[in-house]
Amino acid sequence: MAEEPSGRAQTGAEALVHTLIAGGVDTCFANPGTSEMHFVAALDRIPGIRCVLGLQENVVTGMADGYFRVTGRPAATLLHCGPGYANGIANLHNARRAGSGVVNIVGDHAVAHVAHDSPLTADVDALVGATAEWHAFSTAPERIGIDAARAVEAAGDGYGQVAALVLPADISWSTGGVSARPAPSRPPRAPDPGMIGRTARALRSGRRAVIILGTPAVAADLHPLLAGLAAATGATLMGSSTIARQPRGRGRLVLPAVPYPVDDAIARLDPFDIVVLVNCPPPTGFFLYPGRRSLLHRPDADVVVLSREDQDAAAALHALASELGVGPASVPVPPVGSAPEPSGPITSAGFAAVVADALPADAIVINEAITLGGGFAAVMPHAAPCDWMTVTGGAIGGGLPLATGAAIGARADGRSDRRVVTLQADGSAAYTVQALWTQARENLPVTTLLLNNRAYAILLGEYAKVGAEPGPTARDMMSLDRPAIDWCGIARGFGVAAEPAATLEQLAATLKRALAHPGPMLLDVQFPPEG
Repeated sequence: MAEEPSGRAQTGAEALVHTLIAGGVDTCFANPGTSEMHFVAALDRIPGIRCVLGLQENVVTGMADGYFRVTGRPAATLLHCGPGYANGIANLHNARRAGSGVVNIVGDHAVAHVAHDSPLTADVDALVGATAEWHAFSTAPERIGIDAARAVEAAGDGYGQVAALVLPADISWSTGGVSARPAPSRPPRAPDPGMIGRTARALRSGRRAVIILGTPAVAADLHPLLAGLAAATGATLMGSSTIARQPRGRGRLVLPAVPYPVDDAIARLDPFDIVVLVNCPPPTGFFLYPGRRSLLHRPDADVVVLSREDQDAAAALHALASELGVGPASVPVPPVGSAPEPSGPITSAGFAAVVADALPADAIVINEAITLGGGFAAVMPHAAPCDWMTVTGGAIGGGLPLATGAAIGARADGRSDRRVVTLQADGSAAYTVQALWTQARENLPVTTLLLNNRAYAILLGEYAKVGAEPGPTARDMMSLDRPAIDWCGIARGFGVAAEPAATLEQLAATLKRALAHPGPMLLDVQFPPEG
């Protein structure tokens, strides 16, 4: 399509918008700048793409990640030049680790202007090349449609990946734009029959085996099959630390994750002679510590890859079950233990019990609370069914944007009733707190539980591995109490309702109000200083 419906020639920006719409991109998370104004004008004139403003680019990219995890469809982002893209890289890292599809439109200077090295000039091509799984630098309005179509196709390839298209200002404003229709993205690749046979032989060997599962292998409809495989082979099921979205709650399999602490993970995995990987990498420590190993499984264990991350996990598991003569089984129901009503100061276990009891059915839970969120394993098997999402790449500041994009994705799917509950550590909240403003502007049903222990508590745990107590300098770099942060004041300043909770009784009461509140609300959950 070389012309607008009016009959006049298209600009590059108009061709780009038409191509995105033809590819099913219906949402653009944006923080635009001067170089993108012609693209903004095209978005304004051409119906079909809903634009959502974020106040910082790392909020924008994190929202796109959350949107994809809920809808399975790539959204676009609009980022301003090299520095704007650089601001968004941390949550693009998380999106890449999650396997999320994102189409980044990165504005840049007019091609002829770059040679003059104006203050905002940067090597955009190098930045996107280092951080996106597919990228292109558009060089002519006649090509913008082809380039955009390839970006959309790449973002949806397999289970999803990060794509980036650099849009120079003159390509955007020049006429001669030609839009294109993206081809359907390629589905995940078929599994390897040889690996299915090898996995079956390993599971028949009688040696102790663990099956570690990635995101597409833990879909809810696979849980009966997974239960059958575990019952028939005696293998232990475990979730990879890279899972982006996991069904949890009543009726779902209890899948313990590979622990974050290295010593715990090694102890958990050492008993196994066989490690079967299903759409996930080998279990690897986030960091290497003196005297520890990088790979967390036993060095002499046999590692068998049932399916790679770009292969069809469901097809691989069904083929394995067929090879073993195994059928689906009932998902085990964990026994319900008796526990006292939570009361008194807020603890990790009490916090988890209150939240799990209050979760509404089909909620989306965003977890960026590694230190204080440890009590949920014991209580989630009895909570209402929900989707559980984590900040997969470890770049902190993902939680609030992820929640915002997830809520917008649920709304785009016609599920505005889905409540998003964010378990948000205070240290990482400070990185992308601007997401609260977008939640207020869009009136999203997001309840943020701000876990306030006034510290980078995870670093205190890491420092302990040095073998010394932190002195004044180290403690100062890990504390957030001089001055204390007024989280309720910050939330209200961004237009979000907020209340404090300093006891479990207060938490239960305020959480009930927050979950009934039609828009976003933040609870300042105040843990005792010792955490």
